[in-house]
Amino acid sequence: AHDVSVCVCVCVCVCDSSVCFPDACVVTGQCGTRGSLHACLKSAKSWRKLKTMVHCSPFVVSFKKLYPWVQLAGHADHFQAGEYGKLLKKYCECEQQCLEKLMNDNLRPFVPGYYGIVQQNDQDYNLMDDLLTDFDSPSIMDCKMGSRTYLEEELVKARERPRLRKDMYEKMVAVDPGAPSRFHKKSDGTCNTSFKKTKHKEQVMEALSDFADGNTQLLRSYLQRLEELSSALETSEFFRTHQVVGSSLLFVHDASGLARVWMIDFGKTVPLPPPQTLDHRTPWAEGNREDGYLWGLDNLIQIFGDMLQDVTSP
Repeated sequence: AHDVSVCVCVCVCVCDSSVCFPDACVVTGQCGTRGSLHACLKSAKSWRKLKTMVHCSPFVVSFKKLYPWVQLAGHADHFQAGEYGKLLKKYCECEQQCLEKLMNDNLRPFVPGYYGIVQQNDQDYNLMDDLLTDFDSPSIMDCKMGSRTYLEEELVKARERPRLRKDMYEKMVAVDPGAPSRFHKKSDGTCNTSFKKTKHKEQVMEALSDFADGNTQLLRSYLQRLEELSSALETSEFFRTHQVVGSSLLFVHDASGLARVWMIDFGKTVPLPPPQTLDHRTPWAEGNREDGYLWGLDNLIQIFGDMLQDVTSP
């Protein structure tokens, strides 16, 4: 079994390049089951805002607990609760175009239903399904897919105009004012802490098993859904002709055993210039636009398969 590179870090941090976007992968929800990926989630203290991430190359797992409704992508002001099982997400033209195309693609069962643009308080929103409607006190996990979280165009801009990410520091302080001292904050707002850690595949399996509570039925349901998604992706015209960057897989289950996985977050999913296509497994090199999505999904399927084998072995 090969090793999987992992990084445990706080989701909001300061970066000296505009191509570092670690804040775009937080999901919150009201969870009635165990599923902690961080030791502090097991403490008896009152719940407070937590933004923790486990970065499992080539995918990222992030997790939050005990909030009244889902907050995708870590931006509370981007979402409003809708009516009749719907969710309002702050308008993004790129995401709108992707969701419209996906409604007519064979990936339709694996993405939120999309219902167009609505306006509320002079703000445009994309109207989509609230994926938690059918769940009771769900446990939620968000896996950031692929080998990078930035578009190649953003990399070019970062080289031309490198800048400190003061906004990331401000987000961290807003969540936890005491956090900078733990990260050895410098006077200019930067920090000298390296968030990169290396963990083995077995440690990642342990974290994911904790999320599923070692439940054989859940593991089997998740594995089946991932395999079905993989098959759909292999034949999807949308997937073949788009660079899928910064997108996530949303894992949701509850105590009844209901478990689902959806593709979410298409704000950086962009069409390729014709006639270019991607296989989504070739390692990324600047200029080839490969995103590593299927590489990450292959590893995720292998991990869930190994976990299932471990819990069912005599």
